[in-house]
Amino acid sequence: MNARDEGAMRAAKENQMSTEPLLSVQGLAVDFATLDGVVHAVEGVDLEIRPGETVAIVGESGSGKSTTAMAIIGLLAGGGKVASGSIRLDGKEISHAPEHELRMIRGRDIGLVPQDPMSNLNPVAKIGTQVAEALLAHGLATRQNVQAKVVEALTAAGLPDPERRAKQYPHEFSGGMRQRALIAIGLACNPRLLIADEPTSALDVTVQQTILDQIGQMTREQGTAVLLITHDLGLAAERAERVVVMHRGKVVEQGAARQILEDPQHPYTQSLVKAAPSVAAARLRPEAFRVQERDAEADAVVDAAPADNIVEIENLTKVYPVRGRGEDFVAVDDVSLVIPRGETVAIVGESGSGKTTTARMLLKVIEPTRGLIRYEGKDIASLSKAETKEFRQQVQPIFQDPYSSLNPMFTIERLIGEPLDFYKRGSSADRRARVRQLLDDVALPQSMLRRYPSELSGGQRQRVAIARALALSPDLIVCDEPVSALDVLVQDQILKLLGDLQREYGLSYLFISHDLAVVRLISDYVCVMKDGKLVEAASSEEIFTNPRDPYTRRLLASIPGNELNIAS
Repeated sequence: MNARDEGAMRAAKENQMSTEPLLSVQGLAVDFATLDGVVHAVEGVDLEIRPGETVAIVGESGSGKSTTAMAIIGLLAGGGKVASGSIRLDGKEISHAPEHELRMIRGRDIGLVPQDPMSNLNPVAKIGTQVAEALLAHGLATRQNVQAKVVEALTAAGLPDPERRAKQYPHEFSGGMRQRALIAIGLACNPRLLIADEPTSALDVTVQQTILDQIGQMTREQGTAVLLITHDLGLAAERAERVVVMHRGKVVEQGAARQILEDPQHPYTQSLVKAAPSVAAARLRPEAFRVQERDAEADAVVDAAPADNIVEIENLTKVYPVRGRGEDFVAVDDVSLVIPRGETVAIVGESGSGKTTTARMLLKVIEPTRGLIRYEGKDIASLSKAETKEFRQQVQPIFQDPYSSLNPMFTIERLIGEPLDFYKRGSSADRRARVRQLLDDVALPQSMLRRYPSELSGGQRQRVAIARALALSPDLIVCDEPVSALDVLVQDQILKLLGDLQREYGLSYLFISHDLAVVRLISDYVCVMKDGKLVEAASSEEIFTNPRDPYTRRLLASIPGNELNIAS
């Protein structure tokens, strides 16, 4: 055999190897034993992932996306088991592998980036220590070089000043920074397959782009496969070669990403695409929310009307002393803005830009260093105890992390009813009826009443948090990433609900989000923050059609799926 023939045979063998799936799932069924009997969470799932390929699983909350992923890595929650089917990694069956074998597979062969950063990071261990654990456990670092590799992993995940960040604890990170720390842990061992469960749901679009570019680079250079679980159809269309659509535990459609999202065949896939503001909010349904385009004459009338602002913020500043450094950290720097009554003001910007800190000062959760916040014309810093109690009824929050804001020892009924009980709203029967109505409003079944937060998916927990915020019928709701954990169908439902409530009761919203397509859909005014400063503020239409600041233009250019021709 001559050299040419040997080369041809070697090329043919390599081509054959490249077409063999790294992961093959066939007929997968997952059951959970509950007090009410066996729940069939996943039924008959088939999917394959080849080396270097990115496959996205999309579907609404509770459709079985994360359960399928957890079955692959052997991390099903208590009571869950693989009832039938096959899971093969590189041709080896792992569906019923013993725990000691799975421990060797996790991290080194299959990496995981879980959805909820706060509940998946050890609150009493430094970030660097948690990254180092993964490297040391698989022998990929020594005590001598582990710190350098930790810094390398944090840098790859997009964390600024990684040497300093490695010495900090999770509570010192913003939500987006905690998510990046999880991404660093998941990528640290250069796994052959990365399971990314909503890996960028807490990240702003520019950092999201950095992280996804990093994952894409690793895929190209190392042949790493990615199983991407997401409710963001634009992200799936832009980053995955193939999309698997799941509904009620079953695969209803799968194929080439752009083909499925530009020409969906199954009615459920069509409903997902139709409801997706993160794909093309303005093109899909500009009439969905209360905001309508105004002509020049209408604008003149609005400008001439006397200002009626429910909130006025002037020169707001928050400074934090930083341990071990000679200079303080300015989280919010001389910010001024107003929230007109009955309107929606959105604050956008990268993680750490000061959005959430501004919101927390408005909520009187933290005190400003300097500046003034007026609510209904009164300085909130001067409120008496009784006035503060009344203020907290009128101004309600929806926090970014639903798990950490819900008491894990309370049932869902008690969590939603807690504000009603505290303020003694109506009789016991009235309060119970109100809780049930709120469950209906946020599309949760009545059977959820006796469950606990740990028994709910991330999206379901967020819906509980939203229901609790609505319980007292407030005048102002501070929404800190209120739909970031929700699938597109429920997101669509919640945004419409917020719009209905605003029209009916004249509610005002301060809406904080990194999802610019959602912001475009629901906001009257947009404030853009960067490094604690307000760099641009204008009407929503002006910001999205004629952005003036280079930073705003960069944010808009980073929206995933922005240029795709998605079916309407």
